[in-house]
Amino acid sequence: MTIRPEWTIRQGRHDDIERLVAFSQAMALETEGRRLEVDRLRRGTQALLNSAAHGFFLVAAQAQTGQVVGQLMITYEWSDWRNASFWWIQSVYVDPAWRRQGVFRTLHATVIERAKADPGVCGLRLYVESENNVAQDVYRRVGLKSSSYSVFETDFVLGHARSLKDRPDEA
Repeated sequence: MTIRPEWTIRQGRHDDIERLVAFSQAMALETEGRRLEVDRLRRGTQALLNSAAHGFFLVAAQAQTGQVVGQLMITYEWSDWRNASFWWIQSVYVDPAWRRQGVFRTLHATVIERAKADPGVCGLRLYVESENNVAQDVYRRVGLKSSSYSVFETDFVLGHARSLKDRPDEA
């Protein structure tokens, strides 16, 4: 029997910023082949840490050492149909050394628990790169289901996302 380490799930703090930025950079590169501008990313992360109106980070820390090994970010979408907010799960990342050990499952369970306890939350949403089958399988295993909606966007900062097939550095 494998003994799994226990995870401490807590809200991201200002002293986590370097780890949060590093994880977000790694996630963008791994999932979309994007190299994010670190100063913009740091300012965006700091803005969220400074204002609960934007959302919040949850981190998973290894219980014995306190080392942050995973993260996710929650942002809000108001639904007039439900008179409540959806929590969007974003910026999901688990350090590769800690994957397949229950880190995301524990983070997700914490989000579910917190969201259900808040009467102002009507549900959870998450978007995933259409070709990221590994992540999609993980999300299905924790009970998330595909939506009938597709996401369309006009991105004024990063521009149009290219599919993995269109990236010459991935060939």
